[in-house]
Amino acid sequence: MNPIYLARRRRDLLVRALCWAAAIFGIVWLGLILFSLFWNGLAGLRPSVFVEMTPPPGAAEGGLANAIAGSLIMTGLGVAIGAPLGLFAGTWLAEYGRHDRLATVIRFINDILLSAPSIIIGLFVYGFIVVPMGGFSGLAGALALAVIVIPVVVRTTENMLLLVPNSLREAAAALGMPASLVIRRVAYRAARAGIVTGVLLATARVAGETAPLLFTALSNQFWSLDVTSTMANLPVTINNFVQSPYAFWKQLAWTGALLITLAVLGLNVVARLIGERKGK
Repeated sequence: MNPIYLARRRRDLLVRALCWAAAIFGIVWLGLILFSLFWNGLAGLRPSVFVEMTPPPGAAEGGLANAIAGSLIMTGLGVAIGAPLGLFAGTWLAEYGRHDRLATVIRFINDILLSAPSIIIGLFVYGFIVVPMGGFSGLAGALALAVIVIPVVVRTTENMLLLVPNSLREAAAALGMPASLVIRRVAYRAARAGIVTGVLLATARVAGETAPLLFTALSNQFWSLDVTSTMANLPVTINNFVQSPYAFWKQLAWTGALLITLAVLGLNVVARLIGERKGK
C-alpha cells in the first residue's frame, strides 16, 4: 500500500482520536456540573422558595420570591429597552447602510460590545447612571442588561435580514411599496423567526449575569417593586448566599442556580425549536 496514503491515514486517525477525546472531556465535565447542580438544587426546591422572602442571617426558613421577582423585572426591562434598539440598528445596517463606511464602524463597535466582559459594562453604567442618581437601583441594573442585549440583537437582526432574497424586495418595490413598507411587510416577515430567536438568546444571556448587577442594582432582603431603589435579584443573591457560613443560605444558592439554569435551558430550547421550524 502507498506509504503516503498510510501516513495520511495515521494522521487522520490521530486527529479524530484527539477530537473525540476533547469532546468526551468537555461532555464529562459538563455532565458532572449539571449532576452536581441538579443534585444539590433539587434538594431545596419546594413551594416556599417561590412565595417566601430571602431569610435573614441564621434563619432556617425562607425563599427566593423577592429575588425571582426582581430578576424577572430587570431582565424584562433590559430586553424591552435593548431589543428594539438592537432591532432598529440591525435593520439600518442591513437595509440602509449596508455598504456605508459608518456601518463598518458600527459593526466593529458592535463586535467589541459582543466580546466585552460584562463587568466592564457594569462599571460603565455605574459611572454614568448610579453615581449621578446617588445610589443603586433596579433601573440601572436593567440598563446594564440592555447594553448587553443590544449587540446580540443587532448582529442577529442584520444577519437574518441579509438572508432575505433581494428578489422579494425588488418584487415589492415593483408594486410601488416604499422602502419602509418593504422592510416591515416583506423583510421582517421573512426574517421573523430568526429575529425572535436572537431576542430569546439575548434574554438567556442576561438572565444569569451577576457582575453588572453588583455595580448597578446590588440587592436587598425585602420585597420591592420600586425600580428606583436597590432590588433583589437571583444572581447577586446566589453570589452572596454561596459565600455565607449558613448552610440554609448555601442550599438556597444551589436552588437559585438551578432555577436560572432551567430558565436559560428553556429559552435555548424554544430558540432552537423556532430555528428548526424556520428551517423546515
